[in-house]
Amino acid sequence: MSFLEVILLLVIASICGSIGRAIVGYSHGGCLVSIALGFIGALLGSWIARGLDLPLVFTVTIGNQPFPILWSIIGSALFVAVISLISGRR
Repeated sequence: MSFLEVILLLVIASICGSIGRAIVGYSHGGCLVSIALGFIGALLGSWIARGLDLPLVFTVTIGNQPFPILWSIIGSALFVAVISLISGRR
């Protein structure tokens, strides 16, 4: 992967993580948290999709690496919901 592909992947993960946080309404953290949530959401969402035998609906391929946009948003929203339930409201 080139440097530009890595930056593009980080931007897409950040957008997916931000959308997942906005869906849940939990807004602690900044850009790095959104990037981490995007990648965790992609892993969690892809794992759920494989477990339920669902297709990868909206996938972007960057440098021969597929990144599931829809499952990343769904996975990050689920992950943020669990985090907000555990930590509670402040």
